[in-house]
Amino acid sequence: MVHRSLPSAPKRSASILAASALLPLCLAGLPAAADAPGARPAGTTPVTTAGLTSPLRPGPRDPAPSRPAVAGYTWGNVQIEGGGFVPGIIYNPTEDGLVYARTDIGGAYRLDREADRWVPLLDHVGWDDWNRNGVLSLATDPVRTERVYAAVGMYTNEWDPDHGAILRSEDHGETWQATELPFKVGGNMPGRGIGERLQIDPMDPDTLYFGAEGGNGLWRSTDAGVTWAEVESFPNAGDFVPVPGSEWSYETQNVGVLWTAFDTRGAVAGEGSRTIFTAVADTEDILYRSDDGGETWAPVPGAPTGFLPHKGVIDEASGSLYLTTSNTAGPYDGSDGEVWRYSIDDGTWSDITPPQRPVGGDFGFSGLSVDASDPDTLMVTTQIQWWPDILIFRSTDRGETWTPIWDYTTGQDGESVLERRYTQDISRAPWLTFGAQPSEPVAGAEPSPKLGWMAESFEINPHDPDEAMYGTGATIYRTENLTAWDEEGGTVRISAQAQGIEETAIQDLVAPEGEVDVLSAMLDLGGFVHEDVDTVPGMITDPYMGGSTSVDAAGAAPEVLVRAGTDGSGVHRVAVSRDAGGSWAAGSPVEGAQGPGLVAVTADGGRIVWSVPGIGVQVSTDGGATWTASAGISGAARVEADRVDPQRVYAWSEGTFLTSHDGGASFAASAGAGAGDAPGASAALPVRGEVRFGAVPGAEGEVWLAGGAEGEPYGLFRSRDGGDTWSALPGFDAADAVGFGKAAPGASTPAVYVSGERDGVRGIFRSIDGGAGWTRINDDQHQWGRTGFAITGDPDVFGRVYIATNGRGIVMGDIDVAGKADGRPGRGRG
Repeated sequence: MVHRSLPSAPKRSASILAASALLPLCLAGLPAAADAPGARPAGTTPVTTAGLTSPLRPGPRDPAPSRPAVAGYTWGNVQIEGGGFVPGIIYNPTEDGLVYARTDIGGAYRLDREADRWVPLLDHVGWDDWNRNGVLSLATDPVRTERVYAAVGMYTNEWDPDHGAILRSEDHGETWQATELPFKVGGNMPGRGIGERLQIDPMDPDTLYFGAEGGNGLWRSTDAGVTWAEVESFPNAGDFVPVPGSEWSYETQNVGVLWTAFDTRGAVAGEGSRTIFTAVADTEDILYRSDDGGETWAPVPGAPTGFLPHKGVIDEASGSLYLTTSNTAGPYDGSDGEVWRYSIDDGTWSDITPPQRPVGGDFGFSGLSVDASDPDTLMVTTQIQWWPDILIFRSTDRGETWTPIWDYTTGQDGESVLERRYTQDISRAPWLTFGAQPSEPVAGAEPSPKLGWMAESFEINPHDPDEAMYGTGATIYRTENLTAWDEEGGTVRISAQAQGIEETAIQDLVAPEGEVDVLSAMLDLGGFVHEDVDTVPGMITDPYMGGSTSVDAAGAAPEVLVRAGTDGSGVHRVAVSRDAGGSWAAGSPVEGAQGPGLVAVTADGGRIVWSVPGIGVQVSTDGGATWTASAGISGAARVEADRVDPQRVYAWSEGTFLTSHDGGASFAASAGAGAGDAPGASAALPVRGEVRFGAVPGAEGEVWLAGGAEGEPYGLFRSRDGGDTWSALPGFDAADAVGFGKAAPGASTPAVYVSGERDGVRGIFRSIDGGAGWTRINDDQHQWGRTGFAITGDPDVFGRVYIATNGRGIVMGDIDVAGKADGRPGRGRG
């Protein structure tokens, strides 16, 4: 699914999502210091790439000039809690309570233990460095625990034009500096759950190692991440690609160097570890060892072959290195794998793979954790098992025997029985049932809710053996009574604990008047009807449409809502609600539809206009039961309805603005329809690039349009006569989304909100006087990557704004209210 404001950068691909029919989806810092004094380790080459150690992208990727927000705003999220893949959970081994989580497209988080809430750490990432919200790896310093590092970048193929970076923080992630790398980093690529690739030597915390993708080898820093050099003596950059020869470049990237582990026994603090292991994506030579602090390396004799080593953990009490392996890089697939124990001192290998295969076929392994308080205890997870569920295994004898978290048996009468060692609480995020009633697994159907999928990171708290967390493709689960597993008849309590993490990829938003705060369309989860932005609702069902792209509400009948998406059978359709989202009716599909497209509903709620990829614009007068092709318009179009006149519908198609005066039955180019050489053209309007527009509530015929392309007309435009004439609003270098909200006290026109660039500054802007004056309402610490998908004000609360992001969910801002000490927006309506 390609995000429209990032035409080359999908979050989740339809091909990936089709991997299983049962898949329910799937700061500006100071200048860097000079090189630290002292000799570099042998076998390293200092990087001399210009600007490599400068902060936050030198040269053409400099952030736009900063400017403080004039109006005070408090920022938070409409509550969904989770919604995306959490490939890594990282506990600090020495500071009790310190734990981080990394996501593939939504940045990194630190758990606030007092509030029991995850705190976002990369919201400063802006429009131009959006790729830094992909976090491939994260490391927390065991000595100077205030230090934390992140390897960031989104894609290693052509979807991301920019190199990756290593971010470093001296204050638990409150502020960051960056060192740009001379290659790309793939936080949302295959293998992103492997690792951690970024590791700190606990015997010399100024020394870090990073395993790169794409054949770029093993890298090392000896000055706490300020500068980096390739370890030239490391002999293997990996050669595994997920699907050799695939025409899809996402599947043909070298997964690279995977993780590093340190054996600190006998090492002297401050002098670095002597024995170091590094794993690579090479199924014939998976593991390398150095006994001289990384000067020289050699393959580990007898290491298992045929699989990729997803995780490696050293237990120094027994002198053992544990490995989990799988036959793929993941995270969506993996059908075979093993668990191994390696004796570091005598070089022997032991296959300790759990023998149990309760049901569901074969699987590989990924998650791996050793209990720091009892090193005989270790746990592993299956990398993936779609049906019936993932498996978690526990051993209390160093892998000699195992018990699974569930067992599935079928009696002689054919009745299936699932025996659980756990209870599961999803009350914080009820949508984790994906619209299904709680149920046991049966042939061809999954249980609901599931323990998860893509469980690549399972971590036992090193300070509390009763606490463990693991990430899935949708949330974080936590238990606080893990050792109950070992009791006769004991039951482990598992609960969804992703509060504060918002990782959905939002495609569209609408905020109708009345009881519904905001209706959303998003990838993977479909979308939500939020009657209370503070409460996590259930998923929209009947129909469930996991890949939703567009929503609308009738301007004069706000209880009428429509959405467009793709249902669980892969059918593209629309659905309509006439009771403010309380119930939904599925419309009929249109034969030949190539995607879910975009949808609008006329002001009175009587007609639905649907722009269908591969078909064109269709109109329905019976709630989507039947469809008729609109006349006068062809090809892909963006459609919006006038908020007052039920007969007027607007469209943007192939650089031309069109208007319908018969409820979408037919369209004609407006007098100011196009640009350039087109007959009747208005020189102001864009011809190319992404365009989004909206009609102003309560103002018949008034339309605002944002969009364009670099080197072309690109900005904010307004028509007060239904598109016949247009004017460009001055001061905007670029504008990408526009929306409207409740008027300011004493004002006669709605507040206008824009995601754009004004006078050289990227940000979120608000006008309360019809566009005469503008205020930037966000600041440099609140940017959220790309924010051009959709923006809307709240029609009932002045100042409130909702912003669609690609990986940070629905961002919500409110004007500062005294006493909001929790740092979250005020919620009052009025």
